[in-house]
Amino acid sequence: MLDPIVAFFQRIFAAIGRGIGLVIAWVLWPFLTVANWYRARGWIIKGPIGIGLVLLVGFYAYFIWQTQMWSGFSPDYVNSYNLAQRKQDAGSASSGQATTPAAGEVAEPEPKTCVRSAIVDVTADLIDYNVNQNAWISSMLLYKLGLFGLDWDRTPWFDNKASFQRGINQAVRRTAVELVDSLGRVRGTSGINADLQRARGNIQFDEETWYFGSDSLLPKTPTPTYYRTAMADLRKFNAALEACEAIFDGRSDNLIEFLDRIANDIGSTSAIIRERSEFHNGGWFDTRADDRYWFAYGQLYGYYGILSAAGADFDAVIKLRGIEPIWTESIKQLRSALNIQPAIISNGREDGWIMPTHLATMGFYVLRVRSNLVEMRDVLAR
Repeated sequence: MLDPIVAFFQRIFAAIGRGIGLVIAWVLWPFLTVANWYRARGWIIKGPIGIGLVLLVGFYAYFIWQTQMWSGFSPDYVNSYNLAQRKQDAGSASSGQATTPAAGEVAEPEPKTCVRSAIVDVTADLIDYNVNQNAWISSMLLYKLGLFGLDWDRTPWFDNKASFQRGINQAVRRTAVELVDSLGRVRGTSGINADLQRARGNIQFDEETWYFGSDSLLPKTPTPTYYRTAMADLRKFNAALEACEAIFDGRSDNLIEFLDRIANDIGSTSAIIRERSEFHNGGWFDTRADDRYWFAYGQLYGYYGILSAAGADFDAVIKLRGIEPIWTESIKQLRSALNIQPAIISNGREDGWIMPTHLATMGFYVLRVRSNLVEMRDVLAR
């Protein structure tokens, strides 16, 4: 009685096996054809091709390694600056200990020093993290080539680190603009600082330039070189500030403007996340959800350090205007957002029960941080 049923299922499984075999044969056919052709050639042809294949495999191994290894990544990187130990605002005269000359010696005047800007230090270090501690992924040749011409951002692979770096870079760019326009000068009575001006120009350079491009046959300066120059200019400014040869204007209205610009920047990212979350509910199969998520994560990662540094640079203003509790809570919320590090980003429906909605979760943290920034700005503006 069971023999016909068993035979039926045997035929089904045999057909499935033959189908799988045909698919595998179809996929492997081009490679086997090339391999057979390669074996039949002489060493004059085999040698250069073999060397080229070894180099290609090496390039891809380096590319995969760089996209998967996040050197120096730490959500608690702010702790290394010991910002809570700072007692003076950026640009103010440093209160060093006076030295008493020995008997018979003439006291020499101590060189005048001022307090460095923590904002500038953190911004320069974020650039260093992006282009020195890690390879800048967006301008790597294999990243630009994509997967058979398809942009890596449109695939589930190898784009998370690039998006994260671009998010950090967005925070750095916004800060560089504010340093030039307001924080690094006395508005209306001083010129623009040349070091900050160069840093702003270099950090605004496009994120994808390699040594050569399709628009010109001439060699180009790659993106990381411009960003390293911006980092050097920022550190040059801070050295001048420490020598009291530059200006950091820590006024309340400058802090208001700085918070307003950051709130607008984060708000723009929130709108991008909302659009993707509402209209592209592909769950784990949404190949663009991961780059949206990691861009926002990188932006918050950058602003976590920059706003923590701003709390030190504007310490007197924050305490005078009574926003210290709100400021502390905002920094805590920024740090809480960095705890969310899913291995695979899912853009499920907000009312779904199978696939999580990581984009909506990140959007919640982004909006909460922005709300606190707006509240602090309003208090300062009263």
